[in-house]
Amino acid sequence: MRLRLTKSIPNMFTLGNLYCGFLSIGFAASGQYNNAAILILIGMMLDSMDGRLARMLNADSELGKELDSLADIVTFGIAPSFLVYYTYFHQFGNLGFIVAGLFPLFGAYRLARFNISTKTASKHYFTGVPITAAGGILALLTLFGYWIPQIVTTVIFTALCFLMVSKLRIPSLKEVPLPKYGTIITLFLGCLLYVIFKGTYSQFPYLIYIAAPLYVAFVAYRFIKGKNKKHIE
Repeated sequence: MRLRLTKSIPNMFTLGNLYCGFLSIGFAASGQYNNAAILILIGMMLDSMDGRLARMLNADSELGKELDSLADIVTFGIAPSFLVYYTYFHQFGNLGFIVAGLFPLFGAYRLARFNISTKTASKHYFTGVPITAAGGILALLTLFGYWIPQIVTTVIFTALCFLMVSKLRIPSLKEVPLPKYGTIITLFLGCLLYVIFKGTYSQFPYLIYIAAPLYVAFVAYRFIKGKNKKHIE
């Protein structure tokens, strides 16, 4: 029983990622765009943790891999496309809706290609921009949209669609000792600073104040454990 529970922990994080995507769509539809963007970023944190937890707990499974892909297409494909539509593309009517819908299509193709090439893919780089990064970038563009011209967001949105399915080699952060966590931490801390600067705590989901310390604790644990391993070697 205990073993089963341990093996299900990574899947719980993956399902948490998926639920963040669902909530993000709901917030975007109700006009709470900052909430929607923050939930996508929380999904990024959960997505970065489930795979590493699976390896730590020796709980890798085909079910977990398939579940991860399904969660990613919702949280980093569908949710960001709805967010961009409601904040930018809605002014173009049905055309804007159709264009926004292209993002999850490119993202789904990127995920499918990755899934069938995992055995031969290099650990040093990704082929094409990962959908997680692309969705996170769109969330940040929305979160800080007051200072970013709409044309810039439109160009970046279009570029990300094609970069996801491109053959461009993107360096993998898995091979970098500490900065592999740095990207997500930097993005997340930037969002926290934004919340503090604006002073609108009540307008953001309370989940962020639970997710932040948990994620920082996880990163600290992994970093200390990594240093100890190197010291023993």
